[in-house]
Amino acid sequence: MLKAQSPPACEVRIPQGLGEQDLDLLRAIPLFHGLDLQDLFYLTGDARVTNEPAGAMLFFQGDESKNFFVVLSGSVKLHRVTPDGNESVISVVQRGESFAEAAAFESGAYPVSAAVIEGARLLIVPAQPFIDKALEDRRLAIKMLTAMSCRLRQLVNQVEDLSLKSSVERLATYLSSLCGDTSGCTTVRLPLDKALIARHLGMQPETLSRSLARLRKLGIEVDGELVRIPDIDVLRRASGTSSYTT
Repeated sequence: MLKAQSPPACEVRIPQGLGEQDLDLLRAIPLFHGLDLQDLFYLTGDARVTNEPAGAMLFFQGDESKNFFVVLSGSVKLHRVTPDGNESVISVVQRGESFAEAAAFESGAYPVSAAVIEGARLLIVPAQPFIDKALEDRRLAIKMLTAMSCRLRQLVNQVEDLSLKSSVERLATYLSSLCGDTSGCTTVRLPLDKALIARHLGMQPETLSRSLARLRKLGIEVDGELVRIPDIDVLRRASGTSSYTT
């Protein structure tokens, strides 16, 4: 059996602009989870850190896919524009998440457009050097497959929610996802404006307002960006069974 070779030390470069907290963040995402620092630096040696303002377009639907991205801070909206000019939000990517891996690894075209929602700090990773290095070590290739499998599972959950859940259940699931693993009473801050949340959940803004009004029966109170949830378990029961992933 062939044994995977460790990357030569001379080829290891640390991407400029990465801090210690960034490294911890990178090692927590599926694509890099479990890698030691040398492997991480080896894979991302051609990457660069960039700061992008709100509204900046990272790429457009149909652009040649050459890079994938990791959000170090801020958030990015992945969306498509329908033939009638309406925008369909596919996903909102936040701190600690990666996106566009599958398109970049396929060396085709991006199937969506990507726009910065709030000022974002990003790690931009050129796909081809990354793939070349990963193919030298099958452990790293498996990590890539795991990341894409995880993303596919998230999209399947999202499609299921859009198809089977009511607007109130979708909103309850989304709010539950903001609570993490906490229980009892908590207050969360909406990471996006309500119009974008509505598009993200596949509903009109007025439908979102009605759904929020219905959740008030559970004691949930909304004050601007803040949402007070008196009992997270009650909210989770209202969301149904499948988990919603942002």
